[in-house]
Amino acid sequence: MHQEPSQQASTGSFRTGGRWSQERRLEFIDYRLRWDGRLNRSDLIDFFGISIPQASLDIARYSELAPANIRYDRSGRVYLAGEDFEPVYPVGSSQRFLGDVLAQAAGLSSPDSSFLGWAPPVGVAPVPSRVIPVETLLTILRAIRAGLTLRVVYQSMTSPDPKERELSPHALGHDGFRWHVRAYCHSRKEFRDFLIARMVVVALGGASVVNSSGDQPWHTVVRLVLAPNPKLSLPRRRVIELDYGMHDGQAVLECRQALLFYVLKQLGFEDQASKPAEAQQVVLLNEEEVRQFLVTSSQ
Repeated sequence: MHQEPSQQASTGSFRTGGRWSQERRLEFIDYRLRWDGRLNRSDLIDFFGISIPQASLDIARYSELAPANIRYDRSGRVYLAGEDFEPVYPVGSSQRFLGDVLAQAAGLSSPDSSFLGWAPPVGVAPVPSRVIPVETLLTILRAIRAGLTLRVVYQSMTSPDPKERELSPHALGHDGFRWHVRAYCHSRKEFRDFLIARMVVVALGGASVVNSSGDQPWHTVVRLVLAPNPKLSLPRRRVIELDYGMHDGQAVLECRQALLFYVLKQLGFEDQASKPAEAQQVVLLNEEEVRQFLVTSSQ
């Protein structure tokens, strides 16, 4: 007999099995076995709001796909990761797990927004946050999606008083600490970055006639070749290679030209030659090439 939505929700979760593919649930099993080392049927039932038989079918299916990855411990009544576990899905990467841990520790995610089960105690270095009003963000998103202009009262560092601007936004950018809007400024006749937190007033305008394909710095990718500072001793250079996962003594970063200024500043490359080796442990090998792309477009 057909169940009404209210009856289906009686599992205690808003997520019912019909809204999640089996492939997604198999990915969940892979994640939990990889990082928790164990799995119960109740983990699937609670997270996805599925029935006991469906959870059993999902575990059986995963066992068919990767029999060496899972074994049942009868004494503990739990499924355990096999000794020769090999992840089936990309959730096996350390970056994925640590990203989930960081998001949860920083309060940026809820327990049911990732596959994370048990996690170790985590400390996060605090960073001053910039409050962005929800209505401001919603207006910006609508303008980007619909191709509209924005009428903004903006407080820049170069002017004592806020000034009105007409912008044609096409993307958001993050410099590691702050959120920006990448937009064409109709008064300056160029694409620039605008900090959302400095927008005092934001309102929708008319249809924009600006094509974002003309924002060359945004669409240009710059390669940064990093290496340990050659002035460091050999043992310390090897430590830096480990820290940054370098291969053959180098690591390559790629970033948009429009964000290059922020990357160089955060890594301390704006004046790397003047710093002692202990303070500038990583150097930019292709500095001359990179600085040809450098444009300061922030305000």
